[in-house]
Amino acid sequence: MALNYIWIFFFVVAFVVGLVRLIFLGDVEVFSDMVNSTFDNAKTGFEISLYLTGVLTLWLGLMKVGEKGGVVKVFSRAVGPFFAKLFPGLKKDHPAYGPMMLNFSANMLGLDNAATPLGLKAMEELQETNEDKKTASNAMIMFLVLNTSGLTILPISVMVYRAQLGAANPSDIFIPILLATFFSTVVGLITVALYQKINLFDKVIMAYIGGISVVVFGLIIWFSYLPQEQITKISTIASNFILFSVIMAFILLGVRKKINIYETFIEGAKEGFQVAVKIIPFLVAILVAIGVFRASGAMDIFIDGIRWLLTALHVDTAFVEALPTALMKPLSGSGARGMMVDAMNTYGADSFVGRVASTVQGATDTTFYIIALYFGSVGIRNTRYAVTAGLIADFAGIIAAILMAYLFFGN
Repeated sequence: MALNYIWIFFFVVAFVVGLVRLIFLGDVEVFSDMVNSTFDNAKTGFEISLYLTGVLTLWLGLMKVGEKGGVVKVFSRAVGPFFAKLFPGLKKDHPAYGPMMLNFSANMLGLDNAATPLGLKAMEELQETNEDKKTASNAMIMFLVLNTSGLTILPISVMVYRAQLGAANPSDIFIPILLATFFSTVVGLITVALYQKINLFDKVIMAYIGGISVVVFGLIIWFSYLPQEQITKISTIASNFILFSVIMAFILLGVRKKINIYETFIEGAKEGFQVAVKIIPFLVAILVAIGVFRASGAMDIFIDGIRWLLTALHVDTAFVEALPTALMKPLSGSGARGMMVDAMNTYGADSFVGRVASTVQGATDTTFYIIALYFGSVGIRNTRYAVTAGLIADFAGIIAAILMAYLFFGN
């Protein structure tokens, strides 16, 4: 629903701005530019989707090997004790724990197709023991906010788009996204914990959050003392090494489980092809709307307004052109993806703006969509503070993404 209104908004505002430019500025080319942008962006959307077919086929095939090899269960066991402390209202043998752990693990690995049905199943189990069937329980809210914070270990989709749009090293945003999404998740977790009066100083919680925080802040401090070129080089090498190591781990787990690696890969690859085909109309639709919005001059007005405000506050404005992606992210995943693609198309995939937009895209998830989908599936009407906590996590992730982009890619 949100994307419907956003789509209409882009066209209406573009028409109004175009009309003003035609009548008051005598710009006779404005509507010609707007019409031409619809054809250009429809072509761009199709070309990107066509490239995605091959890459998604590859990665979803590999993901299926990892999934059947037991990698999701490995993650579930690793985070099980931690999440048990975050849901004090649930009994240890509550049936929601299984799908919840699998959902979180699948999300971390970028397995969206597997994560969503698991999340819906977890919400259904949580609703079974929810005393007020119309009001979100504490466990539901914690589960939702951890989902919307978007903790991701493998931001495959962002790297795929960067590769298609000509990035020299598509994976160079891997570590920045990993750090940014960490901050988003921790802030979301702390926010909900404060609402629910969960003891954040519990030894298990402290061990998990504290241990990971030490590593993250250690990396940030280390990188902050390195020259910019060295940071980029180390980040690129480490990202590619980690990604290929993950591929090898998936294959070795499959061998250990004695599954047919090739046939399992083909099974997942077929899903990748289907996903890529389904993306085409959505990507074309949002890119055309954004293209018209930009061709009319409305995007320039919006960005110039933000730049003027930040300049008045003495804030560096190099990242401003990436802000549309950040503002769209909580509202619409497709819209944010379109904004990211538009930023990379306009300024270049390896430009600072392109990298900021990519990092922002991977830092958080789509808060309103996830809340509407998960709560709507079980008839929850009163979401309490779920939206507030989710947006706080989004804001933290966006700020962290911008700061990480400056650290890794800034001049």
